Amino acid sequence: MNRIVAVMKKQLKDTLKNMMTLVPFLLFPVIALIFTELVAKPSPDLPDTFFVSIFASMYTGYVPLVNMAAIISEEREKKSLRMLIMSNVKPFEYLIGVGGYVLLLCAAAGVVFGLIGAHSGTDLLRFVLVMVVGALASILLGSAVGVSSKNQGAAHALAMPFAIVAGFVPMIAMFNDTFARIANVLYTQQISIMVSDISASNAAFCRFAVIGANMLIFLMVFIFAYRKADLQD
Repeated sequence: MNRIVAVMKKQLKDTLKNMMTLVPFLLFPVIALIFTELVAKPSPDLPDTFFVSIFASMYTGYVPLVNMAAIISEEREKKSLRMLIMSNVKPFEYLIGVGGYVLLLCAAAGVVFGLIGAHSGTDLLRFVLVMVVGALASILLGSAVGVSSKNQGAAHALAMPFAIVAGFVPMIAMFNDTFARIANVLYTQQISIMVSDISASNAAFCRFAVIGANMLIFLMVFIFAYRKADLQD
């Protein structure tokens, strides 16, 4: 446990040294706030939470995936990951530490999204929980991408197609029923549906089952990638 906390502290120090790494975590909530205040609220045809739902689901599919892949691939490229492992930090402890750090940032962003959408109390807690579950799925996929890439350039090229599909498919599905039915197998589509009506409990078990199935697939991909690419390289 102490080593996991140490990895999280190391990642925090790295972030403080390069504050630009926080930009992706802040960008989507800021855009959601602008569109909510300037477009949704003045419009009689749009619910106040319209853009919050869109950008929250885009965030969970895009930001944690890309950032997790970038962090791990950078550590591999600089050989600092190898030094950590040689210092008795086990690979799974490193991954939990970095993943936990990214997850905390995503949870904080979830609170901001929820407040922009005027959620409070139990609804705010549910909103953040849904976003955290979605972010965890993206973290697993991002970890697999990072482990498979020996440098940041390769990780970026590999992560972007996954991030674009995960982040933008729910937005397209909002405007096309046929596409929405196909997109239902994707975890971010289920996240989008739940954050759009956070008080509803209809088919919640089925939605989390789809997300869980996605996470299981991502975990299997990660294990396969990990076995093929030794993190000590």
